[in-house]
Amino acid sequence: MSRQVSPATERAYGLERVTRIWGVSRATVYRHRHPAVVSRRRPGPLGPMVDEALVAAIRQLLADSPFHGEGYRKLWARLRFSGIRTSRRRVLRLMREHGLLAHQRVGRPHGSRAHDGTITTARVDMRWGTDLTSVMTGEGQASVFLAVDHHRQRR
Repeated sequence: MSRQVSPATERAYGLERVTRIWGVSRATVYRHRHPAVVSRRRPGPLGPMVDEALVAAIRQLLADSPFHGEGYRKLWARLRFSGIRTSRRRVLRLMREHGLLAHQRVGRPHGSRAHDGTITTARVDMRWGTDLTSVMTGEGQASVFLAVDHHRQRR
């Protein structure tokens, strides 16, 4: 490239001329001269413990805990209480990488809907709807119960 000698002038081609003819920037040439070694680790300082030792401490706290499935914030607080100071986000990252996060609730299965949208009754004088709600008042909590009777008057 720029180290090659021109047969006409017997001088080395300059990098500027080579990149202009090739139609690339000089930064591209410099980047491809020495390929950068990509590190898979996140940037920043390691902290007082290496990741493997911190994961071992987290696993020990989970094993000693009387509860089933604790979150990263509670474990981070327990680590601080036991004298291991680390970042809350680092605890979350390590627990996620090693599959130690608490399981999330999936919720309960819901049954069929209460009704299909029609609010008429099959026969006269039949109760068809009830509801209960609570309201806070100045004197305390009040419960309101509602019962609706679909009644047809006779003439």
